[in-house]
Amino acid sequence: MGESNESVTSDFTLVGLFSHTGPHLVLFSLVAATFTTGLLGNAILLFLIHRDSRLHTPMYFLLSQLSLLDVGFPLVTIPKMAADFLQGEGSISFGGCAAQMFFLMLMGVSEGALLSLMSYDRYVAVCHPLHYPVLMRHQVCLLMVGTSWLSGVLVASIQTSITLHFPYCASRTVDHFFCELPALLKLSCADTTAYELALSISGVLILLLPLSLIATSYSQVLGAVLRMHSTEARHKAFTTCSSHITVVGLFYGAAVFMYMVPGTYHSPQQDNMVSLFYSLITPTLNPLIYSLRNREVQMALVNILGRAGFRSKR
Repeated sequence: MGESNESVTSDFTLVGLFSHTGPHLVLFSLVAATFTTGLLGNAILLFLIHRDSRLHTPMYFLLSQLSLLDVGFPLVTIPKMAADFLQGEGSISFGGCAAQMFFLMLMGVSEGALLSLMSYDRYVAVCHPLHYPVLMRHQVCLLMVGTSWLSGVLVASIQTSITLHFPYCASRTVDHFFCELPALLKLSCADTTAYELALSISGVLILLLPLSLIATSYSQVLGAVLRMHSTEARHKAFTTCSSHITVVGLFYGAAVFMYMVPGTYHSPQQDNMVSLFYSLITPTLNPLIYSLRNREVQMALVNILGRAGFRSKR
């Protein structure tokens, strides 16, 4: 009972990414600039999808949910990391640690599920264009989004509650810049071997099931594209699908390294860098990838800027 009480009442200490040296100050400034750029990019994309009626389609509705998740991802980790750096200490309460872990897992699992469902949207658009309005009607889109969010809530609730049930009675220094599940388990003074095995198996399933759907969808899409006689239609299909494939590669590349490669094959420093990549770099790149590759988004931005310029002249 004493061990459990200590695990609930004591704070954890997070090991930050940067020290207060010249090169690290530059890196910290770079992270802060990337964070601001990511929030701005995703906010603009959300605004464009909301305001431009031509973007009121199933693909952009799903993309708006991706942008919403990409706003939340860095907000959970980067402000706390920045505050710790500026204050010179990395203390985080048990409740704060639990909240970080829960919301990161919620958004990570939800984004993985959403990306797989977005591949199904591309499959229907390319392989069954005449049935697209029926197969991707609004109720279906809402069901897809609800499924992705619900899967995130379910996995996050189960894994957070189990992880925090273990006693933490030894070192309370988390070798990470936020409370990530694998890093926290290393501090437990109980035997977590069975849970870590179950976690690895569930992690493989959580990653492989969406990846299987993505691979199946795009194998069908590739076959359909290669059978197209129109060069313009083929180019349009490749353009819309390549944006999604790029985002999938960025997200799942980091996730596979973190949760499918055994911990003995990567160091805490590598974990920190990969975590920074999927919690900050990927959410920042996603809106840029879609805005640079999608003509509809570019046109929506030009129209909004044009209207703003016209109003200012008046």
